[in-house]
Amino acid sequence: QVQVVESGGGLVQAGGSLRLSCAASGSIFRINAMGWYRQAPGKQRELVASIGSGGSTNYADSVKGRFTISRDNAQNTVYLQMNSLKPEDTDVYYCNTVGTTGWGAPFRSWGQGTQVTVSS
Repeated sequence: QVQVVESGGGLVQAGGSLRLSCAASGSIFRINAMGWYRQAPGKQRELVASIGSGGSTNYADSVKGRFTISRDNAQNTVYLQMNSLKPEDTDVYYCNTVGTTGWGAPFRSWGQGTQVTVSS
């Protein structure tokens, strides 16, 4: 079993910054992709940013130029640096990891979510 724990959410004024962290633990052989998603009440979960094992990144158009995703492979950790935050960035942010367990089974694990609130 692979556990994923997020941290770093909170309340910030528009124009401010927050940094989210996500650590995966458990029987992990390899993590392929790590990503951040967000979901507002009544809406579908949407991709914010993702990063592959080789460092390739993908961003939602709405966050390009403002958010930066990075990862520490040795620590099985992914970060999301969020700058120039806007009220419309207010959501619950979820971390997702995809990889292979120590016994060779594929996994896709989600964290419990962390609230980000941006005040105007």
